[in-house]
This record gives sequence, C-alpha cells and structure tokens, in this order.
Amino acid sequence: MTQAQLPGQPHISYRDQVLTVEGLASPELAQRFGTPLFVYSKASMLAALAAYQRGFAGRKAQICYAMKANSSLAILQLFAQAGCGFDIVSGGELARVQAAGADVSKVIFSGVGKTRAEMRLALQAGIGCFNVESEAELEVLNAVALELGTTAPVSIRVNPNVDAKTHPYISTGLKGNKFGVAHDRALATYQRAASLPGLKVVGIDCHIGSQITQVDPYLDAMDRVLDLVEAIERAGIPIHHIDFGGGLGINYNGDTPPEADALWAQLLAKLDARGFGQRQLMIEPGRSLVGNAGLCLTEVLYLKPGEQKNFCIVDAAMNDLPRPAMYEAYHAIVPVQADDTATATSYDVVGPVCESGDWLGRDRTLAVAQGDLLAVLSTGAYCMSMSSNYNTRGRLAEVLVDGDQAHLIRRRETAADTFALESLLPNG
Repeated sequence: MTQAQLPGQPHISYRDQVLTVEGLASPELAQRFGTPLFVYSKASMLAALAAYQRGFAGRKAQICYAMKANSSLAILQLFAQAGCGFDIVSGGELARVQAAGADVSKVIFSGVGKTRAEMRLALQAGIGCFNVESEAELEVLNAVALELGTTAPVSIRVNPNVDAKTHPYISTGLKGNKFGVAHDRALATYQRAASLPGLKVVGIDCHIGSQITQVDPYLDAMDRVLDLVEAIERAGIPIHHIDFGGGLGINYNGDTPPEADALWAQLLAKLDARGFGQRQLMIEPGRSLVGNAGLCLTEVLYLKPGEQKNFCIVDAAMNDLPRPAMYEAYHAIVPVQADDTATATSYDVVGPVCESGDWLGRDRTLAVAQGDLLAVLSTGAYCMSMSSNYNTRGRLAEVLVDGDQAHLIRRRETAADTFALESLLPNG
C-alpha cells in the first residue's frame, strides 16, 4: 500500500509498510496510549491553515476556526497561536476558547438558539460579533445588551437559498433549512437592527453548508450576498465586514474539493470585479482544517464469518465515531501494518455497541486477523466533538503528534468519569 492510496495529508503515510503519523509509527502510539485512540498531525492542521493564509495574502481577512469540528483545548491553542479567531455556537464553546487562552475579541457567535445567559456571557467577555439568525433573536439580544448597559455588535446571517449539493443534514443555505434570515427579509431585518439602540450593525454573514466540494455554490452565494450589501448600504446602513462562512469539503473517498487558496482566488476575483475587494472579510473553516489531520487507531477484537456478511469487530464504536451511523458517512479504513501479499476478505467493520447502527464501514476489503490494528482515516472533524458515553463507554484519549513527539492532549475517560456527576438516592 502506498501513500497515494490514502486520502488527505502527506503527513500520514506508510513507511516500510507501517502507517506513520509525521515521525511516529502508529503501532508505537497504540502500545503507548492504548486503543481506540484519536491521533492528530499538527503539521497537517497547520498546512491546511496555510492554504487559507496564502489565499488571503495582502487582504483584510480574519480566519475564525469553526470549533464545533473539533474543540479539544490543545487544538484551539494551536490555531489561536497561528492567528485564528473562533466561530462558536454555545456558551460552552466560549468557555473553551477562554480556557485555551485565545483572544475573545476574535470570536464570532453563531447558532439559531442562543440563550439570554449565553448572550450575557458573550457580551461580558467582549466577543467580536454575534451572527444573528432570526428577527426574534435581534429583539432579545437588544434587550440583553441594554440590561448590561452595552452595545452588541451584530452581523445578520442571510439564507441565500443556494444548494450546496451536499448531504441534507449538513446543508444550511436552502429555504427549508432552519438557519439564517430569508433573503427577501434581509433588508427589512437590517433596518430593524439599525433602529435598535442596543445593537450595532457591523457585517453580513452567509453559510450554505458543509463538506462542499464544488466552487459554483460559493460563487452563487457570494453574488446574492453582494447584491444584498449593495441594497443595505443604499438604505444607509454601512456593512463593515462580509462573512462567507466555511463548509469547504475534504477528501474522504476520492472527493476532489478545491484547495483553499485556489477557491479563494476565484472568490476574490469576483469580489474585486464587483468592487468589494478591500472590504474586511471573515471566514469560518472547520472540517477543512482538521478533518484529514486525524485518524482513529482501533484493534480487531474478533472476526465473525456469516452467511451474508463477514464482520470485523473492533474496539472503536459508533459512540466514538458517530458520522457513519448519523450520516452513512464514508471513512477509509486501512491496516496499520500493510501486507500486499495477504489474502483479503470483504468485511463490515463494526463496533461492540449494542445497536445494529454501530458500524464504521461496510463491505471493506481487508487482509486482517484478530489482534491486528486498523486505522479509520479522516477522523479529525466531527468525531471526538460528537462522541458520547453511550453504553457507559469512556471517551477516547487524544494524541497530537508534532514531528517525533506525541503529546497526550486528553486522557482516556474511566468508567468513574462517566458517572462522576451523578448521585444515588438517599438511603431509606
């Protein structure tokens, strides 16, 4: 097996038939930290970020990492040190940004259901902007800001009704989605925002979906947003920044999304042609920064042949890697020790959780034996951050590899950790 057969980053590849993350062999990591185990490449994350930074060279732009993709503190710290702000969607995520030592003035607060308590926390912390997603939210945020004697900086998220051509669960820019203000209500919503004394209009926001692999949806959405900017400014409301969200896809299974710098070369050309090239720009990449930087090491527990299916039962499960069960998502699954001469068999790769939906990959051709190690690839995004303790399974340890150094950035949860916040009923 060759590096060319692996999706994603060159920092995760085979060396002498052993899967290696930067300078460390996967079997050594599994032996040291146990399995299942999330392993991330620092170099992969910084290389993905560098593509965006190249794309914005010479422009006024702020990259805000969409931390819902992976909110581990060390990863937030890494991106903060590289100059990123953060796109958050909860008060808990704000607390994580603060715990990572990041600059809260570079935080954008998105999400359709912000509570009054979350609004107060964000205003008191001094975040950069609220991405407001409904007319009702404007009224509540205005009231909270006035209660605190301050002004809330706002950008209104506009739903441009553009099909991102992605999975319906991660499409966010169509009329039927719950996100944002309808395109034909945007001007009236901006006029209402500008009239409220507790708000200050600073920008406009658009986000059309996730795992987008084509350029055209971005270009279409940009045209619709720029049309609105012109209409809003004609009405006397200045727009200081334009936020184009995130959503750029990664290579899971032969996917061919554009590179970030190539994508932004096209988008910036459109901005220039329409006279907006010198505006302050904001973007919110998530998956494209971390997705291909991660893998999950898992041990084969049992091989179970059947009349219709052969099952490869591993120690990772749907609570660790929820994307296949939730979206029927594809993750490449490869042996840690490659052997091109071994006889391969078709398996469904499944976990030990007591659900038929507990599968990681279907119909995978693998040469594998009990006790072998497998790697589930492209698990840096929406895996650990969406994991759970279902079946009282402790969440996995996480390791960040930097060259030939491995840093344990989250210890493995114990059973006691999973019920530490619970209480028994009093006796009697």
